[in-house]
Amino acid sequence: MIFQKMKLKIIFWLTVFAVSMGFFESAIVIYLREIIYPNGFAFPLQPIGRMLATTEILREAFSLLMLLSIGILVGKSTITRLAYFLYSFAVWDIFYYIFLKILINWPESLMTMDILFLLPVTWAGPVVAPLILSILMILLALLILYFSARNDQVHLKAHELVMLITGSVITIISFTQDYTRFILSHYSVADIWSLPSKDIFKFSVQYDPGNFFWPIFIVGVVLILIGIGLFTKRNLFID
Repeated sequence: MIFQKMKLKIIFWLTVFAVSMGFFESAIVIYLREIIYPNGFAFPLQPIGRMLATTEILREAFSLLMLLSIGILVGKSTITRLAYFLYSFAVWDIFYYIFLKILINWPESLMTMDILFLLPVTWAGPVVAPLILSILMILLALLILYFSARNDQVHLKAHELVMLITGSVITIISFTQDYTRFILSHYSVADIWSLPSKDIFKFSVQYDPGNFFWPIFIVGVVLILIGIGLFTKRNLFID
């Protein structure tokens, strides 16, 4: 009965939607690599036109908007909308890499470095890191939906949110710290605000992700797990 209330049909079609988005995402990356890296993808990145770079950044922003929109459409409360968004995002991210592996046999391993995101700055890290976070997002989303099916008053308490948000921010720092250090090793904060954006962009494509701060990432993951654990423990015995 509880699993029926969890709207398994919605979860199924959300999965179909997110998997399909994952394929579209991987297809776009394959097209870009064929155009920009005809001899094979490698770091540092090749310079690309400003219009193409802007389009890619906007595409990422609208991809997030699509996932957020689907969560808002199918969720009946703020917390279930969050759950559906997290679930869709995670499935999309996982299948993005699955399709890349199937189609072009990339990444070579789970430790292969990748540019993960471009907003608001470049995120970089080994492929396994976003996959770990995606698994945690799916876990949290399904727990929220499960407990919401038992009790429609389910919510995240302040201390649980603090753990989840703090952990998420710390993992973001682990993804962006290496790029930030690269930029700040050549430009001051004042330079970044005063120089033309095209100059910063031309320099940023020279970035070659080589360092990932695993200790920072692990701290973030542990905090997220604590937040999930606290939420689960509190709701587990509520009728």
